[in-house]
Amino acid sequence: MRVPQIIANAAKPLFTFELVPPLKGRTIEPLMANIRTLMEYDPAYINVTNHQAEVVYLEREDGLLHRKTVRKRPGTTALAALIQHTFDVPTVAHLICGGMSRNQLEDTLIELHFLGIENILALRGDPPAGEKRFVPMSDGHTYSSELVEQIIKLNNGEYLDSSAEEATRFSIGVAGYPEKHAEALNLTTDLLNLKKKVDAGAQYIVTQMFFDNAKYFAFVEACRAIGITVPIIPGLKPLASKRDLALIPQTFHVDLPEDLTKELESVTTNRAITEIGIEWAIEQSKELYKANVPAIHYYTLGKADSVARIVEAVF
Repeated sequence: MRVPQIIANAAKPLFTFELVPPLKGRTIEPLMANIRTLMEYDPAYINVTNHQAEVVYLEREDGLLHRKTVRKRPGTTALAALIQHTFDVPTVAHLICGGMSRNQLEDTLIELHFLGIENILALRGDPPAGEKRFVPMSDGHTYSSELVEQIIKLNNGEYLDSSAEEATRFSIGVAGYPEKHAEALNLTTDLLNLKKKVDAGAQYIVTQMFFDNAKYFAFVEACRAIGITVPIIPGLKPLASKRDLALIPQTFHVDLPEDLTKELESVTTNRAITEIGIEWAIEQSKELYKANVPAIHYYTLGKADSVARIVEAVF
């Protein structure tokens, strides 16, 4: 079943969550254990992230460096299919412009279609690690709105080199940023870029994580004011460690509210930070649930037990 239909059929806010494929060479079992933990709470669907290849430099025998491109977290397509068919729950495969040509993107979409994956989250993707600026592949997409357009063409049976009798049936979600994308000049230009994605055919929006619900509600109001009418799903992540405190504001360009930072400053251990993060996410979730949002989407990042406690307290 496709996400817009799932949302339309829901009588109350849904629970959804997101998984990150394991690093190359790691076993899949810890991730499957996390899924089993959260399946007890009847998720409406599960997202599987996608990651651009990175450039690494390896030393050769002669002492010179050899430039090599590697994908450290492969397996989005396979993992989405495995989860959907193992747990009988719809999956949403993330698809990114970064590191992919139009033909490679089409091939991936065809594979997803063959495997019965009907839901795509269309993203531009971040620059590779160590790079400050996003650069598209030759014959790739610069903006996620272009990726949305390509998926819509496939849904109309229009392939890059031909037309086909059988069209795809993908639903398309896109990302939104309540505190604006880091590269956007301001929130207004960011909202206009989001509208381009919706006008191109995106059917729902999932937000970047935020820790102040007022910013989500203001974001929804601003979206509605410029004519964006699709469902806007809030995305939450429970804080779990000291590393989160340093990494999240810098990497994701989101603010931590003063009340939250005061609580965090009073503790010194990761366990205490985890407890504060869970309680904060519970209160956020309760307010969002009461506001009858379409769903609440959790970024698990391997913390299934924390998300389980939140969902048990709210849903």
